[in-house]
Amino acid sequence: MPSQPTTPHLRRIRRRIRVRGITAVRFLGSPPLRASNSRRCYPQITELSEHSKRVWTVVGLVERRIRPLVSDLLAEEPVIALQGPRAVGKTTLLRHIADAHGVQVVDLDDLATRGAVAGDPALFVSGSAPVCIDEYQHVPDLLDAIKAELNRDARPGRFVITGSTRHDALPAAAQSLTGRLHRMTVYPLSQGEIAGVHEHFLDMVLEDASALVTATPSSTTRDDYITRITAGGFPMALGRSETARNRWFDNYVTLSLLRDVQELSRIRQKESLPKLLARLAGQTAQLLNIRAAAEQVGLTPDTGENYTRLLEDVYLIHRLPAWGKTLRARAVATPKLHVVDSGLASRLLRLGPSKLARHDATSLQQFGHLLETFVVFEVLKQASWLAAVAGTGHWRTHDGIEVDLVLELDDGRIIAIEVKASTKVTGKDLNGLKALRDELGDAFVAGVAFHTGQRSYSPEDRIHVVPVDRLWTPA
Repeated sequence: MPSQPTTPHLRRIRRRIRVRGITAVRFLGSPPLRASNSRRCYPQITELSEHSKRVWTVVGLVERRIRPLVSDLLAEEPVIALQGPRAVGKTTLLRHIADAHGVQVVDLDDLATRGAVAGDPALFVSGSAPVCIDEYQHVPDLLDAIKAELNRDARPGRFVITGSTRHDALPAAAQSLTGRLHRMTVYPLSQGEIAGVHEHFLDMVLEDASALVTATPSSTTRDDYITRITAGGFPMALGRSETARNRWFDNYVTLSLLRDVQELSRIRQKESLPKLLARLAGQTAQLLNIRAAAEQVGLTPDTGENYTRLLEDVYLIHRLPAWGKTLRARAVATPKLHVVDSGLASRLLRLGPSKLARHDATSLQQFGHLLETFVVFEVLKQASWLAAVAGTGHWRTHDGIEVDLVLELDDGRIIAIEVKASTKVTGKDLNGLKALRDELGDAFVAGVAFHTGQRSYSPEDRIHVVPVDRLWTPA
């Protein structure tokens, strides 16, 4: 079998701060990295407080919770596609898989490798299993070559591919591997992954949601939540100073728009994309209104829809679909919009920690929207590790009753999530959870209302009020 080419880019990658499928994050104030026996070693992440900002200050490494699930699926699925935003650790995860099986990674971000693969896709998909291909969207013809290879040998574990573009957005992707490809979303780091804590919030809800309620008060303050929200979960943004983090986010958006979006489609009004993204970011955690955002930047509604879909295709924004349209005739069908990372959303909105810490009406409203996006994605990250979650969405009726996040399990059971930015939750705040419980009956597992206060309690049957940090702290 011909060996795969080793490019200078591949060699450089091996020298980066990446070890065996674990994303390494260097935090402010950390000592220089030291090599031991030609292998870099890192202590476990711990979280230290420094003044009111609680800045993470140590070198750490992050064990991705999705990794064991990928390993299990290699024994069942012929093709696994790891998809998600750039710079969240997909390449690191892929390299761990490749190292564990003694194979190399075909890196299509490298132009020389990309050209070689485009010239002869069949050669590069015929290697030892699993064939590991990074950023496969650069050469869509690879999917046809993989299909042809699977026609000869469709055993499980043949291919693991990663992509920073939604699979359905690629030209021929929808038909090439129908029924043979299992897609998994890799999100930015969760709060538990950052802190080295094994999160089990959804497991607890499924086993016994009342266990979420404890006598131990939360010690997380509003300022702590602001720090976490504005930091986000991108490994390369964590631990930077606020100025350096802002610069990283700005560069990330620019490269995503110039490279990934342009690769998907020829954009006539390129200058409108950043403006549209900023306007859409202003709708995070709200009902999506593309027409309004498009008009604000001088685009027609149709062009606004097309550009919005492109931003979604490269994982800058996420459309949370309306759920329960058949449950009640008066349920709205409009999706909610969320920026894929609260840190990125904060930067797009130019909302740093000092602005969010203010107590004026505008700052409080913005904090509420960003907190909801933060919580929604923390739950979606945990849901991505569970095979039992069949779908997610939000529920809202025309008369204003709403639930911020609904998770539907394979067996039809429902978990409902509500997010409140206040330190206290009133009975009115629980109306959406109670209405959904009454509609669903026994299919309603639990409703959880998150808040920024200290206490947890269960005011009604299957309704639980808990601090936000219960998502990543042991109950």
